[in-house]
Amino acid sequence: MNVNLIPRLIVPDPDRASAFYQDTMGAEQVFRAGQGDDGRPAVIEHRLGNAAFRVSPAVASWGWLSPDDLGGSPVLLEIEVGDPDAVGKRMTAQGAQAVVPIENRPYGKRSGRLRDPYGHLWIITGDLR
Repeated sequence: MNVNLIPRLIVPDPDRASAFYQDTMGAEQVFRAGQGDDGRPAVIEHRLGNAAFRVSPAVASWGWLSPDDLGGSPVLLEIEVGDPDAVGKRMTAQGAQAVVPIENRPYGKRSGRLRDPYGHLWIITGDLR
């Protein structure tokens, strides 16, 4: 059985979130569909290495709530990159907040946790420096 798990991040503004993920993480926008009455796209799909994720607008009547609507995110998304410090700096320069600083960890990785401007939590990890 061939299965793909594709997380969908619910955000207030999919276009701004898409630009953030492209600029800070190097995500590539590969698909875009629909446009609601409010002009927001229904879904934007991204590739990040060999993984995929999507962003969609918050629509309360559908039960699609953003982390801000829920008081935070219960999910951690983890990406492994060549230079976690550089990714973390780009993210914070564009509005992300460091929750746990990126530093060498006793388990043999360099990692930290950031909250992106849309409330989603990311573990940014890579090899030790």
